Amino acid sequence: MLIPEQSYIMNRDTLTINRFKYYISHFQLTDIQEKKVKLPVQYYLIDAADTNSTTIRLNIPKGQYRSIQFLLGVDSAKNVSGVQAGALDPLHGMFWTWNSGYIMAKLEGTASSSQIAGKQFTYHIGGFRSHNNTTRNIALTLPSSSDTFTIIADAKKWFVGSYELMIAKEPICHSPGTLAVRIANNYAHMFSILSPEK
Repeated sequence: MLIPEQSYIMNRDTLTINRFKYYISHFQLTDIQEKKVKLPVQYYLIDAADTNSTTIRLNIPKGQYRSIQFLLGVDSAKNVSGVQAGALDPLHGMFWTWNSGYIMAKLEGTASSSQIAGKQFTYHIGGFRSHNNTTRNIALTLPSSSDTFTIIADAKKWFVGSYELMIAKEPICHSPGTLAVRIANNYAHMFSILSPEK
């Protein structure tokens, strides 16, 4: 897992993450009978630099659940619904325009291989229309022994997967399109459940 403001060696590249933010919403659970239980729709902006944003308390009906599902990103309806408040307020710096919509996830930092000023890389991933859609449905198996658990998001997954993202070649992504979709396909695999908490 990459932690902001720490340096890492990855693919012979020295990386420092300065900003790591993403939206999650539309939580749903599947119980041991395979019944789907949808929770009230809420939108959360997770910011790795703000510990107040990284703990979510969900009002889950009593039961035994096998898995949890959620949307990584902001659904198309909210992208075209005008000015939003709360986590979706444009003042959070996660919104482009009413045409391009929300930035679903953002990763910024520096890397030794970057060819742009300040050795920076900036990935602002968005797009909600048809083939440029970067929202992703996430499903995770739940631990059976605890009502409380920790989900981690590993920023390294942005760079590996079905597409090998090389900062030296592609240090910037700031618009919907093929590269944004490829990165979204990678980071869709960044979540895992760390361990039950007693």
